[in-house]
Amino acid sequence: MNMLPLLMLALSQPAATPPVPLDATQQRDLSCVAVLAIIASEQERGVESALDYPLLSERGATYAALVGQQIMDDTGRTKEQVRDDILAAVADQQTMAQDAADPDALVRSEMATCLPLLDAAVPPKPKPDLTQCAGMLQLAYEEVHSREGLSKTAQDLKTLAAVLDSRARDQMRAEGLSGQESDILLTQSREAMLADSKQKESLGQGSDLDFDHCFLLAAPEEKQPRNEH
Repeated sequence: MNMLPLLMLALSQPAATPPVPLDATQQRDLSCVAVLAIIASEQERGVESALDYPLLSERGATYAALVGQQIMDDTGRTKEQVRDDILAAVADQQTMAQDAADPDALVRSEMATCLPLLDAAVPPKPKPDLTQCAGMLQLAYEEVHSREGLSKTAQDLKTLAAVLDSRARDQMRAEGLSGQESDILLTQSREAMLADSKQKESLGQGSDLDFDHCFLLAAPEEKQPRNEH
């Protein structure tokens, strides 16, 4: 088959229509995706200033997916193009922070805009209390241990569960409860968490509670977010 006519035909076709330019709202949303991603990364590294904000890893990722899909729907951009837009927005934010006279003030200003947008798009889950978290981490340890044995992850979960159990007991003791009463409440909480987990699993749903908050309650106090959002 003579490929020359086919090649000439291909070259004569008009170039793909460029995507619709981003409007101000879309640019703002991409900037927020970038800001939230940067803060989430800093939180995972234990950067103190980032811990002033609520944990953003899970909700930030969900927000990024929602923004990306909306921009694809509105502009005709491909997933790869939106990914490039997000990377460019991250680079822009990093450059702005480097050039700013007060980088922390810049971040606070950006987060004042972005956190309400995040809350509207991905409402925060209710935060479990110490007793609930002690049960949740114990169940998480048992699940990982049954699957992996005493792996590093299982050991870490076991340690965190023990920390939360101890802090929950200290809180109950301060409230005037006896050791036996604390045992009963912790057992009841663990059983309730297990029953809820099994029900959610049967429905293909995740927990209604903010599991990440439990890691904050188990962390040293100086690494806990100071701004509960």
